[in-house]
Amino acid sequence: MNSRSKAHLALLIVALIYSANYIIAKDLMPHYISPRGFIFLRVIGATVLFLILGACVKSKTQIARNDWFRIVLCGLFGVAANQILFFEGLNLTSPISASVIMTLNPVLVLAMGALMLNEKMTRTKILGVFIGGVGAVWLILGSSGDRSSLFSISWGNLFIFLNATSYALYLVLVKPLMSKYQPLQVIRWVFTAGLFISLPFTTKSFIELNWSLWTTQTYVSAVYVVVFTTFLAYLLNVFALKTLTSSTVSIYIYLQPLLTTSLALILGKDELTVGIICAASLIFSGVYLVSKKRKTS
Repeated sequence: MNSRSKAHLALLIVALIYSANYIIAKDLMPHYISPRGFIFLRVIGATVLFLILGACVKSKTQIARNDWFRIVLCGLFGVAANQILFFEGLNLTSPISASVIMTLNPVLVLAMGALMLNEKMTRTKILGVFIGGVGAVWLILGSSGDRSSLFSISWGNLFIFLNATSYALYLVLVKPLMSKYQPLQVIRWVFTAGLFISLPFTTKSFIELNWSLWTTQTYVSAVYVVVFTTFLAYLLNVFALKTLTSSTVSIYIYLQPLLTTSLALILGKDELTVGIICAASLIFSGVYLVSKKRKTS
């Protein structure tokens, strides 16, 4: 298996891990653990694992002084802001809505690439960004029929959208580091930076955690989120970024709504509504237009 095939396999595994995470993490919040308490557990657990693994693998090169600021930015947008926005949002909205909104990530990666790297945007891609944005706004403003929880759902969807934006910025920022250093070398320092940035916002919630409520299933679910969703998924993502472009990596997020919806419906954790289907149709249409390659004569 060549390096590109291995990278694509890694991204497929990441999609499966994230899809299950929407449901597993949702079941834990807020009864067993608050969103920010969960972030503390997730980030500190993954950082320790990355540092242990990093100590076992010697780096061939040292991080250049002018790259440390970029690493800190990656820690901010890829770990601290990304985690806080995702868990606060998932706590308020549904797994299906969250996974649908996250499909905007490739669109956002493309838009940021155009702004930050001067990549060319065609009319078709601009139209796709617009249509996808309309679908996202529809979901954010509340596409479900449950008016009683509309306010919290709207805020939850907005947080998930901001999370997708933060993660898109991270993918654009971290890509240049992948061409210079080993993936493990980058991700361990990105997580270390993200840990210190997130501590002021998450420590209090973790200290107030009521461990007496936790069951064996709760511990197993928490271990899944820390080890698989955080440690393994981030590691596989940066491994894929070593070979593939940021936009290609982000494309795999399209699998998440399909996998998450299937799991949620099978387990009875969520339900489809006409509003969600219509909003999802707009988002997927926008994603298709953005991803469509121009025909060459």
